[in-house]
Amino acid sequence: MSATVADAIVAMLKASGVRRVYGVPGDSLNGFTDALRRDGGITWEHVRHEEAAGFAAAAEAAITGEIAVCAASCGPGNLHLINGLFDASRSAVPVLAIASHIPSVEIGGDYFQETHPQELFRECSVYCELVSVPAQIPRLLRSAMRAAVQRGGVAVIVVPGEIFLDDAEGDARPVPIRAVTPVVVPDQESLAAAARVLNSASRVTILAGAGCAGAHDQLLRFAAAVKAPVLHAFRGKEFVEYDNPYDVGMTGLIGFSSGYRAMEHCDALVMLGTDFPYRPFLPQGVPVIQVDIRGERIGRRVPVEVPLVGTVKDTIEALLPLIAVKADASHLDRMTAHYRRARTRLDRLAAPGHDNGPLHPQFVAATVNRLAAEDAVFTADVGTPCIWAARYLRMNGIGRLIGSFNHGTMANALPHAIGAQAAQPGRQVVALSGDGGLAMLLGELLTLRQRIRSSNWK
Repeated sequence: MSATVADAIVAMLKASGVRRVYGVPGDSLNGFTDALRRDGGITWEHVRHEEAAGFAAAAEAAITGEIAVCAASCGPGNLHLINGLFDASRSAVPVLAIASHIPSVEIGGDYFQETHPQELFRECSVYCELVSVPAQIPRLLRSAMRAAVQRGGVAVIVVPGEIFLDDAEGDARPVPIRAVTPVVVPDQESLAAAARVLNSASRVTILAGAGCAGAHDQLLRFAAAVKAPVLHAFRGKEFVEYDNPYDVGMTGLIGFSSGYRAMEHCDALVMLGTDFPYRPFLPQGVPVIQVDIRGERIGRRVPVEVPLVGTVKDTIEALLPLIAVKADASHLDRMTAHYRRARTRLDRLAAPGHDNGPLHPQFVAATVNRLAAEDAVFTADVGTPCIWAARYLRMNGIGRLIGSFNHGTMANALPHAIGAQAAQPGRQVVALSGDGGLAMLLGELLTLRQRIRSSNWK
């Protein structure tokens, strides 16, 4: 039997380290799922709703840093997938979605279950293309996967169902597509401009986000040099707050006062790897330096005096030699003292027996944090679980925190947990689920039960 297009896709996925595909089977997807069965090297992770497949793939990609894959059948299957893909896209994690389509000959005729997937997925993807003939598959699949890992986002390949069954054509040799870590440093003129702003300021504050992943040591050295309090956006929490004497907590809609005050009283703000969305919380009338690997994100929230396009780690390394180390720590001392007071008030709410009433969610969250494994992965539903996660989960540089922090959709915690557990089955995963979010995708409890019975999931 000659290799089919679906066989070629499976071979490419295997060569790139993919070991599972999340999805719900359907007629138009049969050629692909049957190729997975024949090969046996990639697990079909059967979920109960395609939205959960998108969430699970997003969590796996966040945990591993490598591309994760989900799949959906034509029409309603693709529509169900889209919310999970929006979450992956806005979390900037590499996900490949294989979206099957109606028969090629029927496209454009208002056929049964017809939609236009390329248009549906365009807004939530960095790459989205329709396969029209079998010979396109090798090139388009390589391009899609490369876009996902290099641009940090969702890539979609739309494949009419009958093409999966066609004989593979063209150069279908499996080429591994894996994540790489680029080193990007701003030009010397921009770095010098940033140094001039920092050297002339007396009250520098740092707002740090998820772009600080892998740059913890550099962040602390930078904060020490400019005597700056460090507050974090929600997605930056797991990478910023641990072992950090300059930490002043979080700001934003579910932040607390010390983070807000640190920006309110600064005379220069440095935004590191964050596209913090809440403009009313950002200071006005002070010079802003913003560092981001994606230059198009700079200045979207507040006017930026010095844009620095680069990775946070490498940009700080290049900037530090240009900075005059400050001696005056009064701004830092005031803000860290404010944080200690705010932290004490928050911790008091989580104390055992607080006000002698029913168990408070603050106490539950703090207790879960205390009892969890050192390297536990936490997932949190949007809503009040995010408040308790933000305030009472203490990150340590080993554990992880995953949520829909940019897209802000309900129902993410359980399917995110499924994806994290599938990627690392021996690791403890704790889902902080709200009643509304759990109810929305309640069927995924069946997925969870099925996987626990057949694996070593915790």
